[in-house]
Amino acid sequence: MMADFSTDVLVIGTGPAGSATSALLASYGVKVMVVNRYRWLSNTPRAHITNQRTMEVLRDLGPEVEAEAMMHATPQALMGENVFCESLTGEELGRMKSWGTSPLSKAEHLMSSPCEMNDLPQTFMEPILFKTACARGAEARMSVEYVSHEQDAEGVTTTCRDRLSGQTFTVRSKYLVGADGGNSLVAEHLGLPFEGKMGVGGSMNILFKADLSRHVAHRPSVLYWVMQPGADVGGIGMGLVRMVRPWNEWLIVWGYDITQPAPVVDEAMATQVARQLIGDPELEIDLISANTWTVNNCFATHMQKGRVFIMGDAAHRHPPSNGLGSNTSIQDGYNLAWKLAAVVKGQAGPALLESYRAERAPIARQIVTRANQSIAEFGPIFEALGMDGGVDHDKIARSMAARCDATPAGEAQREALRKAIAFKAYEFDCHGVEMNQRYASGAVVTDGQTPPAPLADMELHYQPTTFPGARLPHVWVFDRKGGKHSTLDLTGKGQFTLITGIGGEAWAEAAEALSLPIRVVKIGPRCAIEDHSGDWARAREITDAGCLLVRPDQHVAWRSPGLTADPKADLSRVLHAILGL
Repeated sequence: MMADFSTDVLVIGTGPAGSATSALLASYGVKVMVVNRYRWLSNTPRAHITNQRTMEVLRDLGPEVEAEAMMHATPQALMGENVFCESLTGEELGRMKSWGTSPLSKAEHLMSSPCEMNDLPQTFMEPILFKTACARGAEARMSVEYVSHEQDAEGVTTTCRDRLSGQTFTVRSKYLVGADGGNSLVAEHLGLPFEGKMGVGGSMNILFKADLSRHVAHRPSVLYWVMQPGADVGGIGMGLVRMVRPWNEWLIVWGYDITQPAPVVDEAMATQVARQLIGDPELEIDLISANTWTVNNCFATHMQKGRVFIMGDAAHRHPPSNGLGSNTSIQDGYNLAWKLAAVVKGQAGPALLESYRAERAPIARQIVTRANQSIAEFGPIFEALGMDGGVDHDKIARSMAARCDATPAGEAQREALRKAIAFKAYEFDCHGVEMNQRYASGAVVTDGQTPPAPLADMELHYQPTTFPGARLPHVWVFDRKGGKHSTLDLTGKGQFTLITGIGGEAWAEAAEALSLPIRVVKIGPRCAIEDHSGDWARAREITDAGCLLVRPDQHVAWRSPGLTADPKADLSRVLHAILGL
């Protein structure tokens, strides 16, 4: 039976993962179709923290894409300090500089990337990625839902339903990508193995408008944690007031008992909760929407079966702690898109696609574990404040007030609270988790080289290295006209890049002799790119005559410390191994 439509890659879902993958595939010249079961994109600003690595993906899509994201984003400087308080109008209990805004962390951010992290709600991120996909040739269908699929040796036949007419149609594709969220039907139909548990807690989102600038502008923050006796958010034990737009659009997160039916949040209830957390009994809000959701602790141990892949929330389902959700989803797409493009164009064999699971499944495990661990790490704060989960609100209030006592016990309590808040850096300034992703798979060749020993806490701090599998380190280099470029800008755009220096001409000749198009970048005095500051020489971990082979996703595929006896044979060997040829 002939399918109604055909494409190279069919993507189910237009969230951060699906839209990013579609935009990247279209940019690489691959025929892609993307479907969305709704009439438009996200209608709630669920994901918002956008880290440097994700901004690098947008930068690789084009400077105009990065610029539009920054135009809509709340800048890093206003992401500021996580505030812990009894209410927005009540007593402040403590705060911590977060998201790279402390002086030392800010310096690390500046040295790590040409991009700045920011707060970009999903309602802004999705349209940027989706628009980019459509503008570059992706075929998009809205109000169309995935029904089922069948795959064979040559491709995948997917049945979809037009939700407006009720009619079904089929799409024939070489590959299918399920980016259809935490209740992924694609993942269910594949029967992929998952570890963990769904529905471990219940929460509700209350999205509203109200001018709260008088309470917060002097202490700008993305998150205001309200610690009140009796407050509870999905097992976290406090209320959360999140800035969506400074300082007049907000999202309150409030918990409910997961063992009971989800509550119906009407305007009266939403107003009551907002008044309680903000501490203003006369507050009037403009309620935009309210919805319930579940806290999950679940990830796929396999993300592929044959010609079908899953990514994003379909593969890793976790609470929003650490702000890793949309970032990991977009980076899933960055990992898979270039591999699909290479196989579709005949530049690589199907074995290359197996590296997607090998590289991204460990990341899924890591971020789900980290996000759920971050919830548990609120425990010392509760303990320091005497919020032990009991129902005696007067006792809790007395315990919280005891930190003001001029007694040894009061001083110890104050110190315990300071330490407990500082420890939340593992959630709110976890730069290493965001930037230290290193891949080990068939798409990386180490040639027996030894990885560098960790220099610091690898969750908190980024460690730049050119060891194969790591992201290429960022430093600023210059063209002959004085133009300033990140080393990352010299790579990407769906193409392999070979970086060498003076004495590495044989590497350039070897790359040019191959049938696969490889960009060659030579860095050194009187070269097209110059290292005036010496930062590249310090970061590259190879000699002038050595080389780095960088993948289209800016991760190092292979490196040679120096010139070898037969550069052409070595480069050919490595590429054949990586591409599965």
